[in-house]
Amino acid sequence: MAIKIILLVVFFSAMIGIGIYSRQKAKNVTDYVLGGRTVGPWISAFAFGTSYFSSVVFIGYAGQFGWKFGLASTWIGLGNAFIGSLLAWLVLGRRTRLMTQKLDAKTMPEYFGKRFDSRSLRVVGSIIAFIFLVPYTAGVYNGLSKLFGMAFNVDYRICVIIMAVLTGAYVVIGGYMATALNDFVQGIIMLIGICAVIGAVLNGQGGFLNAVHELSLIETDPAVTTPALQSSQGLFASFFGPDPLSLLGVVILTSLGTWGLPQMVHKFYAIKDEKAVKTGTVVSTFFAIVIAGGCYFLGGFGRLFGDQPGIIETLEDGTVKVAFDSIVPAMLSTLPDILIGIVVVLVFSASMSTLSSLVLTSSSTLTLDLIKPALKKDMGEKTQVRIMQAFVIIFIVISVLIAFNPPMFIAQLMGVSWGALAGAFLAPFMYGLYSKKITKASVWASYIVGVGFTIVNIIHPIIASPINAGAATMIAGLIIVPIVSLITPKPDQTKIDEIFSCYEKRVSVKETENLGE
Repeated sequence: MAIKIILLVVFFSAMIGIGIYSRQKAKNVTDYVLGGRTVGPWISAFAFGTSYFSSVVFIGYAGQFGWKFGLASTWIGLGNAFIGSLLAWLVLGRRTRLMTQKLDAKTMPEYFGKRFDSRSLRVVGSIIAFIFLVPYTAGVYNGLSKLFGMAFNVDYRICVIIMAVLTGAYVVIGGYMATALNDFVQGIIMLIGICAVIGAVLNGQGGFLNAVHELSLIETDPAVTTPALQSSQGLFASFFGPDPLSLLGVVILTSLGTWGLPQMVHKFYAIKDEKAVKTGTVVSTFFAIVIAGGCYFLGGFGRLFGDQPGIIETLEDGTVKVAFDSIVPAMLSTLPDILIGIVVVLVFSASMSTLSSLVLTSSSTLTLDLIKPALKKDMGEKTQVRIMQAFVIIFIVISVLIAFNPPMFIAQLMGVSWGALAGAFLAPFMYGLYSKKITKASVWASYIVGVGFTIVNIIHPIIASPINAGAATMIAGLIIVPIVSLITPKPDQTKIDEIFSCYEKRVSVKETENLGE
């Protein structure tokens, strides 16, 4: 216990210290929200990766999908690395940085408002972002609480409150630069921690080969497989697992989803220059391979721990219920104290980096896209920063209250959040960076489909899995936006050409060879 507490005290002290250090760099709105658009490649890449992977992935997703798909869940991690990180940086990184600077947009809703010349798009976008970032935040708190309860045997509400206070403190004090610097430190801890944990867990199962052998002996069951693949041995240790189509849905949601999440795309707004984008692409991809690939690979061995207390529960009607959120904590509970301490700091790192990004994104979009336009008068820089700091606290309080009594599993909370946000934002954001023909009406259509389908699916499930439902909304948006743009009034071409001029700057250079033929 002393080891765990010492590690946490050192970790928390470092986080607050970085927040205080960054205070002098957060005096105006651009500095507070974007770090002055001067963030280097390594810090940007780690900020992207640590915001991507939190306790939701490590505890919720790795546990649930490792149980359902076995070792094939590693594909989710690889999808996160190559689609969610590498392609996201290649497709969105440079263009996002250039266009948001041209538009002077600091948030995703502000981008929509200025890119499509619509104040109402900006206001509605900010409301969508705030509402659907809350369940994601609650899921992060809930994931951490499961591990905290295992390590310290205390009420998880204490963990949630501690987490909320610390995150709120350094975000309020230092803004984006504090979160980015903390993300870098937390990312290093995550890289070291995940490698140590995988080695220790596999060693406890007699090594990698023996663990795979034991996993191959487990027979699939109707609760997790399609009818065609039921009652087969070896599928949990196979290439595509027992349910390849459901696995594909998870890969799409968790990989493509980052392209439309405000807190993820926000990292591209702040990056320093062209060189930083190129370096950040490589670093971010490597980080995702290790962290995401490692988490899902570890979760793939979850069924070897099915005999641990609290994982499988038989209900009165004879049905079997699996506590997915307890699988990874059960896997870790047998580790030595020093490793448990490292894991606790690892998951705290992953969670605090994501939480800080979420609360900063939600507070900035409410202030800049809803409150400021509504007042219809100039608002001073200091006033805007103070309002954002107040909303950081309000957002944290709301998400903590939900985390005290979560309505569903962690993975389901994340599925609802990502489905609505990426379903609404992904297609118009990406197409808007590349095409001059995307219309205002198509953005409204994407908003309606993404949010509308998510809400309807919660009330009257059309697609049983929130994960598959979220993936469906993203794909639907990618189809609907270009179709609606074809049949609705085109935007003012002069304004659009001016916006896209940021990609076409002309420069004069001296001719080095000028002898004619």
